[in-house]
Amino acid sequence: MSEGIAVARVSSRRLETADVVVIGAGVSGLSFANWWRAARPDERVVVVEAAPEPGGYCRTVVRDGFTWDFSGHFFHFKDASIEQWLRARMPGADVRTVARVAKIRYAGRDIDYPFQTHIHQLPLPEFLECLVELYFRPSGAEPPKSFGEMLYRRLGKGIADKFLRPYNEKLYATDLDRLDVDAMRPGAKPAGYNATFTYPAGGAVEYVRALLHDLPDDTVTCGERAIRIDLEGRTVDTTRRKIACKRVVSSAPLPVLAMMCGVGYDARAFTSNQVLVWNLGFDRKGQRGIHWMYFPDRETSFYRVGWYDNIVDSDRMSLYVELGAPDGAKLDPDATLERVMADLAREKIIDGHRLVAHHHVVLDPAYVHITRASIDEAARVRGLLAARGVHSVGRYGGWTYCSIEDNMIETRALAGELAKTR
Repeated sequence: MSEGIAVARVSSRRLETADVVVIGAGVSGLSFANWWRAARPDERVVVVEAAPEPGGYCRTVVRDGFTWDFSGHFFHFKDASIEQWLRARMPGADVRTVARVAKIRYAGRDIDYPFQTHIHQLPLPEFLECLVELYFRPSGAEPPKSFGEMLYRRLGKGIADKFLRPYNEKLYATDLDRLDVDAMRPGAKPAGYNATFTYPAGGAVEYVRALLHDLPDDTVTCGERAIRIDLEGRTVDTTRRKIACKRVVSSAPLPVLAMMCGVGYDARAFTSNQVLVWNLGFDRKGQRGIHWMYFPDRETSFYRVGWYDNIVDSDRMSLYVELGAPDGAKLDPDATLERVMADLAREKIIDGHRLVAHHHVVLDPAYVHITRASIDEAARVRGLLAARGVHSVGRYGGWTYCSIEDNMIETRALAGELAKTR
């Protein structure tokens, strides 16, 4: 079962008032609540969360001696002040700083990540193919029209077709030529986007606890879903109460927020994938000295596997396994687990290991599809709502790609801007 966090409960439907209502107690919502209280300590902030506990996708499960997150959450802080702020609210937490070891399983051999800077580890004919394709990569006077075209222009067909295209199409469960040029951040630096990362031994929930640390006990209410926002009357109806407020900040998916507000939007612009995450615990250690591995082979069910046990130095192999699926696809977890176990054995990640504990979760939406249509429509809807005092933030509220640190920086800036106005 999930490790619980004590939060407020309300027992009856009633009319209340608050200065700000925050929808969603994930990292974005909790961060904004903290920044707002720092800017306006005398104002009341109410955070409502539909799930039974806070954290959003940044939640942790403890089962049979294994500690897993809802997915692989490893933290890559570029802003030292953000990390220091969190660490100050995590007294006694064992936070590991780890030099990343990531590999790509390609045609039976392990290539160091990122692929484009380690093509010399490929068989000689394929290495030469990548070099030739890189040298003769296509160019054009006009900017590339899609993410797929951008990859060909930047890195050539060999590198793109061997790793970046198949891997990302497994992850996003869509054709890369549908996505905008700026849909992802592939990591332009030679060492990749995350040469080191930090991770609490107690799981990602430790960061959620840090975000709850300074909030009054009655700030966050779980098991309470926001249903309707009256833009004229400035009220929020939930499953338990009606709250009159001055502002609303929401990290709910933008189409969901638009529906709550009665604002029309083009549903065709907002597409995404699902990710099925299997957390697996085994009776003994497996491969050492690796933190995660990418799998571009389309015949392999998963696109990434990560080793929790090699991050926190535990004595039994503890994996997360991620599978992408199209939006709306019906997933059969039991059948999927059988396929996952077979693929893990074929890839020699397990070798006679006995599965002793497991857990799964479906993230839906997981990664949004950033297209020119979604960029334009998200900007239109967010602008319309912001003019009415409703601000949409975070990965799903912005319908974008961003990190947990990005969410904290975004909400800090929003709180600062709004604090200047009355």
